[in-house]
Amino acid sequence: MAGAAPEAGRSALEVTLSNREGSDADPEADHARLLARLHTMEEAAEQIGTTLDEQTTCAELSRFMCRHLCDAAAVDLLIEGSGTRPRSPEALRRVATAGLVKVLEARFPDEGPDGPAGGSASLRALDEGHPVTSAATLPGGRSAGALSVPLVAHDRRYGVLLALRAGGSFTAHETATAQYLARLAAVQLAQARRYDAVQRTAMDLQRALLAEPGRPHPNLELATRYLPSGGHALVGGDWFETVRLHYGRTLLVMGDVMGHGLDAAVDMNAYRSHLRYIASTDLPPHRVLRQLDAAVAGDESRRPATCLLARVDPARGIAAFASAGHLPPAVFSREGVAGLVHVPVGPPLGTGAGGYELVSRTLTPADTLLMFTDGLVERRGEDIDASLARLAGVRMPAGAGVTEVLDEVLLRLDGLHAEDDVAVLAARLRHHPGAGPAEPGAV
Repeated sequence: MAGAAPEAGRSALEVTLSNREGSDADPEADHARLLARLHTMEEAAEQIGTTLDEQTTCAELSRFMCRHLCDAAAVDLLIEGSGTRPRSPEALRRVATAGLVKVLEARFPDEGPDGPAGGSASLRALDEGHPVTSAATLPGGRSAGALSVPLVAHDRRYGVLLALRAGGSFTAHETATAQYLARLAAVQLAQARRYDAVQRTAMDLQRALLAEPGRPHPNLELATRYLPSGGHALVGGDWFETVRLHYGRTLLVMGDVMGHGLDAAVDMNAYRSHLRYIASTDLPPHRVLRQLDAAVAGDESRRPATCLLARVDPARGIAAFASAGHLPPAVFSREGVAGLVHVPVGPPLGTGAGGYELVSRTLTPADTLLMFTDGLVERRGEDIDASLARLAGVRMPAGAGVTEVLDEVLLRLDGLHAEDDVAVLAARLRHHPGAGPAEPGAV
């Protein structure tokens, strides 16, 4: 490594100011140093913490350090549960490096032969809460200056920034700049972790609400899945439900509250509660939607929602459907061929408009009914008819069970990488000797 390597990546102004660091008697030099530092800080504010992903933030910090202050940089984060003042290097996990990575293999005078670069200095920085400078020996025997800076924000330690420079030490101005950069990154890490905590709370709430749908009658096989969208999207209001009715019938429900976040999850629970109460009166699906719409329309704080109901009657081999702005269900035959069920689409729930219609079709024990939210099929920039056609084109292995059908659909339509949350339900009639008599009268 050439002797000029420490200056590489630094502006001419910063190099000049660094060389004149000791000239305290020169007011113009001090002013120029201050301006250069302010310029670096402004640039850092735009380039560090551009996302809410902590690994990205750490990578941005290490790269910025190498562009302005050092030859190599690394960021080590505290392992969860290790405390804020760890006594062992094993409490730190390296998440980002930049620059001449081989330089990070340097050895420090107070470090054992197998310890990580800057291990003891990093622990001191974390324990004392301020930057620690030290010396190191690079591969090949050259000396280097090292700087360990704790990542501290709101009196909480998140990890440590390690910087190495071949052939020279860090000035007081450079150390102060590195400390500012570390604090800036720590603030971003704090925000990222708060965001993740809110996300986990919302996810846990929705999973808890969806974990215990009502149990269908034993004459119906059922499989369900809920897949949240990508890690940085807020949880949505997708939900499903089953309600036992008289005469061995089961009401299957698939709904989607508009919007995302905790409010959508809370509204989703309100819709479920209303629906359970109304469905217990054993009204046909279109009248259940009508009453649910009227009940929710009176509460202006509730978000609109789409909803699909399917009342399945195994004894008669009939399923009756009604839709409030929801996508149609699909039925897979014994041969594994899918067909969409044409269900007249009424207005979403919460509008107070009503106007829901009932449609019925036969359902045999060889058929598998699939109900889903739009996240399963919709793709950005694609017409919804094309999206539904892609689902209808899925072919199942002959004799596939309900769980196999559900898993295969999610696989073929790449549900794990959907742009929105996905809720999906698969159901099939099961012969059951103890089934009750059929309900008299029409469906």
